[in-house]
This record gives sequence, structure tokens and C-alpha cells, in this order.
Amino acid sequence: MKYVPLGSSPLNVSRVCLGSMTWGVQNNQQQANEQIDFALSQGVNFIDTAEMYAVPPSEQTYGKTETIIGNWLAANPDKRQDIVLASKIAGPGLAYIREGSPISGKTVKQAIDASLMRLQTDYIDLYQLHWPNRQSPHFGKHWPNSDGFLVEDSTIETEQMLDILQGLADSVNAGKIRYCGLSDDTPWGINQYLRLSEQYDLPRIVSIQNEFSLLHTKDWPYLIENCVHENIAYLPWSPLASGLLTGKYIDGARPAGSRWTYMQRQGLFRDTNTSNAAVKAYVDLAKQHHITPAQLALAWCDQVNGVTSTIIGATTMAQLEENITAYDRFLSKEVIIEINKILKQYPVPF
Repeated sequence: MKYVPLGSSPLNVSRVCLGSMTWGVQNNQQQANEQIDFALSQGVNFIDTAEMYAVPPSEQTYGKTETIIGNWLAANPDKRQDIVLASKIAGPGLAYIREGSPISGKTVKQAIDASLMRLQTDYIDLYQLHWPNRQSPHFGKHWPNSDGFLVEDSTIETEQMLDILQGLADSVNAGKIRYCGLSDDTPWGINQYLRLSEQYDLPRIVSIQNEFSLLHTKDWPYLIENCVHENIAYLPWSPLASGLLTGKYIDGARPAGSRWTYMQRQGLFRDTNTSNAAVKAYVDLAKQHHITPAQLALAWCDQVNGVTSTIIGATTMAQLEENITAYDRFLSKEVIIEINKILKQYPVPF
């Protein structure tokens, strides 16, 4: 396993980050324990969760994933120092989480205290804003003139960012969190937080996690360039496009128990005819080179310049083993050329 710095922080994280959002719906405590134990045995030291999880989110499953991780930590207290633990505060819009209110300095501190109790730990290594208060061009909302985008008052938004950073600073100073990050944000969001941190001597953002995969490359090159030059860790989530790049959903297939058989908060916006065609091309390419489609997609993501650590998820141990093995694969220049041909043919499939 390779390790890299987490942005400007002194933390070193594995190139693989273990995602946990299925724990509490598709996976139970025992299965999550098995995943954590196996990942650690393979050198993974980075685990990502969120107060909103499990997914699909609901009032009944809110906080369940953190609780599962907390139970594992309580049973393995000697391993806490070996793990870089990341969690996230939910953004606005979910009525059962603080009545759907926007993120603020006050709610950040409330959410951190609640997460610490569920996680049964004294500190969170990386605390992230799950999505910004303003509408952001993610979850299929990146098309020109998408509804709700660019309607906020930037002055008000910046004032909210400052208040959030001050709340994060209080939690850093109290030893409850160590470093701060973003999720589902944009270059403007990154740079506003950096400017405010410098201007007011507040915690610096060290990372951002956004959706990034062979089917969703919109962060390359502009946002990733921003991250590289500002020393911010770029953490792709959904590198398999919610399982689509494994090939299991080709031509409308819905394997029993798979994620797409569950209700999706944002709908199946990745399920398009173009996505289907692109996946078929990637599956064929993987077969030609005697690797699985998942390994092709994950190895490609790992080799993109500027990627720090990729967040993977699995519902079975076989999937987890396959996914982690992908990071031992090195895609040759010839394979990358073939991938680029498919990328150019299907640049924005959803």
C-alpha cells in the first residue's frame, strides 16, 4: 500500500480510503467489522463516513454508520491511533437533520459533538462539509443553466463560510477535530475558504472529496489543478459511478440486493443510454487486458495526476478484495491511450 500526504496536513493516508455508506442498510455490524479488519490488514488507514449515513439516507438510518464504526472502535481501542478517521456534517435540505437548516458555526459544533458520541472517540481526524449551503453543480446538476445554480448572494454566502470556519476553529482548539475539508464543492468554494482562513487566521481546508470516475471527469483539469497548486488533497468518491462501471447494470440489469434496487435520493441520474454504451466499451477493454471492469476503473482513477486517495465502497468481502487489489495494478501507456479514446467518445455520459 502506498501512502501520501493529506494535503497541507501532516497526516499520511493510504491511496485507498474505505467508504462506509452501505453500513447500516446493506451491511450490518458484523459485515462492517469484517470490512474494516480486512482493509486494515491490507494497509488501508483511511476511513470515511458521515452523520447522514447510511445511504440511501432516511430518518431511521441517520447516524447508523457512525454508530457501527464507534462499536468497532470501542472493541479495538488500541487501533484508533492507526486510523485517519473522516466524517462529515450534512448540508441543508434534510428535514430530520436539524430541521434542514444550513450549515453554520453553531450547527458544526453540534454535529461534531453528536458524531463523537456515536463514533465513541475523542477526536475526528478530518471533518468535512458534506455539501455547501448554496446550490452546487453536482449530482447531475452540472449542465449549463441548471435550475438553482448561481442564484445565491455571494456576500451572504461568504459570511456563512466565515461563521462555519469560526465554528470549526472552536472545535479544532478544543481538540475535537484535527483538520477540515470540503465535499461536493467548487473552485470558488475552495478559494473563498482559503482566503478567509488566511485573512482571519482560521483552520485551512486540507481536502475536498468530489464525484470522479471514468464517467464523470468534470473536475479535470480545473478543480484538480486548483487542488494541486494549493496543496489540497483531492479525494474522488464513487470511482465506480455507483457501481455502474462494474458492468452489473448494463442494459437495465438490476442484480438482487444491489444499490440500484434501493431508493435513491437523487434518482438514477447516472442511468442513461450514453452511460450504458460507455460502460460496455470499458468492460470490453478490461476483458482485453484480463482485468475486471472495476479494477480498470479504480486503477485509472488512482493514476490520474492530482488524485490523493480514492474512496471505495463494497457490500461484500469479494467486492472489497477485488477493489483493493486494483491498487496493485498499473495501467500501461497503451491501456491509458485506449481509455482516452473512450473518454473522448463519451465525455459527459450523464
